[in-house]
Amino acid sequence: MINVAIDGPAGAGKSTIAKAAAKALGFIYVDTGALYRTIALNAVRTGVIDDTDKIIEMLGCTDVKLGFADDGTQCVYLNGEDVSSQIRTPEISMGASKVSAIPKVREFLLDLQRDIAKENNVIMDGRDIATVVLPDAKPKIFLYASPECRAERRYKELIEKGESVSYEDVLADVNQRDYQDSHREIAPLKPTENSVMADTSSLTLDESIDLIINVIKENIQ
Repeated sequence: MINVAIDGPAGAGKSTIAKAAAKALGFIYVDTGALYRTIALNAVRTGVIDDTDKIIEMLGCTDVKLGFADDGTQCVYLNGEDVSSQIRTPEISMGASKVSAIPKVREFLLDLQRDIAKENNVIMDGRDIATVVLPDAKPKIFLYASPECRAERRYKELIEKGESVSYEDVLADVNQRDYQDSHREIAPLKPTENSVMADTSSLTLDESIDLIINVIKENIQ
């Protein structure tokens, strides 16, 4: 099986780009961030998001599954409920950063991610795919953009959804998430020695997609 790992900071466009690349190449796309968001959603719903011990306890009654439509679109299920849309809020984004720093949560989701990769040609994106989840993946891509660029993209998305936010607050959230992800003790966000560095700051979405598809094709031939 061909396993492609794409890591990078929040808001770099990993999900959109990886999804498009997977569709073009006929691979399964796996958004691992959605798994952590789902754990965070459950923690928020049950009121334990700020209590590590209770989050760990909550895992015992948490069932997370991924489903794939015929076109490869990923859906994520929490205890049988499709929560694909509910996990895409700023609150759940910050919650995902919290729960992803808990070793037991990462352990809880690790086998699920690896099992999918064993059975399918996948493009998997996240924070530690190349370093922890799929250390034998090829290629390994570190996809990034400047914090200001990522904040601008996210700000526009939220405004289009009708949310009342300021660019300054969005940028602060981006910087905080970057710090949390890169400074956590367990599986911190970082490229590997053989990661292909892909900066999308000055690229359009289509250009970014083409870049990643070309990198993958060059490394799987």
